[in-house]
Amino acid sequence: MICDANGVPLAVRLTGGNFNDMRELAPMLEALPPIRGKVGRPASLPSEVYADGGYDSRANRALLRARKIRHRIARRNQHNSGLGTKRWVVEQTIALLHWFRRLRIRWEIRDDIHEAFLKLACSLICWRRLRPALR
Repeated sequence: MICDANGVPLAVRLTGGNFNDMRELAPMLEALPPIRGKVGRPASLPSEVYADGGYDSRANRALLRARKIRHRIARRNQHNSGLGTKRWVVEQTIALLHWFRRLRIRWEIRDDIHEAFLKLACSLICWRRLRPALR
């Protein structure tokens, strides 16, 4: 899951339970819609990415450098990376997904149905987060 600084989910993908996270960074960046900037400026990718130790690899760091995205990726097996002050937003959004009973424990056999529920839950979280800003 990729979230913005307010906890609004921007992109989400469903993977297997024992799937390595470091292989998912490139597809997640591809799934991310372009972010609009000021009027007259082209849409772009995010300027920074914060990630936990599951995404720590030379390939991911090189990928982010090639796209000119600053990265703060925690090192594997290293504590006190300082990312807890930023990563809590993603953890909070994942906790919000657990409010939806169908996502807490996966009961569906077919992954497309589970992914549909996941995307529906993300859209509801987006709506709830953005609703106060629309008033």
